[in-house]
Amino acid sequence: MDVETAVGSVLAAFGLSGAAGLNAWLPLFVSALLDRLDVVELAGPFDDFSTTPGLVVLGTLTVADFVGDKVPIVDHALHAVGTVVAPVSGALLFTGSAGAESDVPTVVSLILGALVAGSVHAARATIRPAATATTAGVGNPVLSLGEDAASGVLTALAFLVPILAVLALAGLFALLVLGWRRLRRV
Repeated sequence: MDVETAVGSVLAAFGLSGAAGLNAWLPLFVSALLDRLDVVELAGPFDDFSTTPGLVVLGTLTVADFVGDKVPIVDHALHAVGTVVAPVSGALLFTGSAGAESDVPTVVSLILGALVAGSVHAARATIRPAATATTAGVGNPVLSLGEDAASGVLTALAFLVPILAVLALAGLFALLVLGWRRLRRV
């Protein structure tokens, strides 16, 4: 095993699990699609997501979440479900990515992925109700698009330049903490 490849896969795993905290389905779908196209290799059994039925289900969930998260009442329901789905997605992404190229134990991968995705999701779910209250729901689609874009960027960086994905994730955490602090003051 190449140490550089192993470190890159772990860094990518952090970026992917962070992306899952913003949009649980998008990084899963992209990872499965890239595995299907032989661009990346997901560790088994996570490579089962790249089957035709897996891609259809993940693609459908990605589109449904993208659309539903733009509707103020629906987005709150999706965030409630995301309290469970985002950490699971992060755990799967971390393990599927890091497990293919590194010696990180599966239990550690699952815990790290769930913690990263769950933390990002919790921060965004804390900030969103304040946006709903202060903008009467009008700001939710804008925030949702920003979250989707950030998830897409983190996913792309995780595959292209994993160290930048981790740095972007750290920046995202900083922004979320600043946003939370501002909300506390208000």
